[in-house]
Amino acid sequence: MPMEQKSSVEEIKARFDNDVERFSNLETGQASTVDSPLAMELVSQAAAKSSKNIQRVLDIGCGAGNSTIKLTQQISPFDCDLVDLSLPMLEKARERISAVNRGTIQTFQGDFRTIELPEQRYDVIFAAAVLHHLRNTQDWEITFRKIYLLTAPGGSVWITDLVSHEIKAVKSLMWERYGEYLNSVGGKKYKEKVFDYIEKEDSPMPVTYQLDLLRQVGFKQVELLHKNSCFAAFGAVKSS
Repeated sequence: MPMEQKSSVEEIKARFDNDVERFSNLETGQASTVDSPLAMELVSQAAAKSSKNIQRVLDIGCGAGNSTIKLTQQISPFDCDLVDLSLPMLEKARERISAVNRGTIQTFQGDFRTIELPEQRYDVIFAAAVLHHLRNTQDWEITFRKIYLLTAPGGSVWITDLVSHEIKAVKSLMWERYGEYLNSVGGKKYKEKVFDYIEKEDSPMPVTYQLDLLRQVGFKQVELLHKNSCFAAFGAVKSS
């Protein structure tokens, strides 16, 4: 689908406003995502191991707060800033995180690209199932530069997301495998529903592109934690 026909920010916001409860379960909230529980576990563990003395966390596109909640199982307390288009998602995230973490919670409703946040202050940054909404290479570059600027020296960023592929034959293979997975979860109609909203709403980039971009914006150490089908978990650490 041409980029100009993809969902607008307001359309994406409306879908998530109406889907809060589904995303409020650590085990089943991301049923359409291959290996979601494993990916969340890996990024939370990697964040805790890679970033010493975690005091402040940023969760971009936080949804109902799953990524931050998983981190509290590794380390707590810490302050956290939550960013999301959806106010109902932010309210649910605050409620759930405050139940397991004594740190200060701030919420920011809106588009991460335009929200002003303090530079070099975040020891951990999460971006789970959000960056695939970026629409062009300029968008990706600006967003990754902003993430780098917000990361504290010695801090880290961890991304779990839908990804595309550089090689056409591999892309076809991985989407076929993903379709088989969706069919096993909810049948043919479920698979078609998920593929339809991905086509309308998402514009993912290859994990290889994103790892290169992390280095390009300034991160010296990058790491691929996991990839299965069209989903990957990866991150980077900023030099001290």
